[in-house]
Amino acid sequence: MQKDPYHIPQETRIGHVHLKVSDLQRSLDFYCGLLGFKLTQMYGDQAAFVSAGGYHHHIGLNTWQSQNFPPANRDGVGLYHLAILYPTQKDLATIYKRLHLHGKLKIGASDHGVSQAIYIRDPDDNRVELYWDRPQEEWPKTSEGELAMFTKPIRLKELLELAD
Repeated sequence: MQKDPYHIPQETRIGHVHLKVSDLQRSLDFYCGLLGFKLTQMYGDQAAFVSAGGYHHHIGLNTWQSQNFPPANRDGVGLYHLAILYPTQKDLATIYKRLHLHGKLKIGASDHGVSQAIYIRDPDDNRVELYWDRPQEEWPKTSEGELAMFTKPIRLKELLELAD
């Protein structure tokens, strides 16, 4: 190990994810129609860029090498999930209500102490985590002050009560 290892700047963020999809319109229906992202640009008829809040794009979607292909094998290497961070618990509750009313999705949910998360799959079977972070001062810690994340069920009825 180096004496003075490099540390990535604290303000660094992951900017976007770019997914290979089998059907561009079906993916746009999911990410824009259901999740509420805004289409910012089509790139011919094989790629699209979608965003939240006017950013150039948070998610890229393309069919360049994947049009009409089946989902990737779950047991192989690749993306485990993409995570979409919501600003408040109420925002997470609102999207959960929307997904719940949709009725066609298998929905998972977990409380990790530092965050609450809803899990779904997109039309190409990519795992999608929708979550909000608790304030850092509320994160669970060990008696030594180390982070102590966990996985417990979320009380979904209580979450629904927060929704618009």
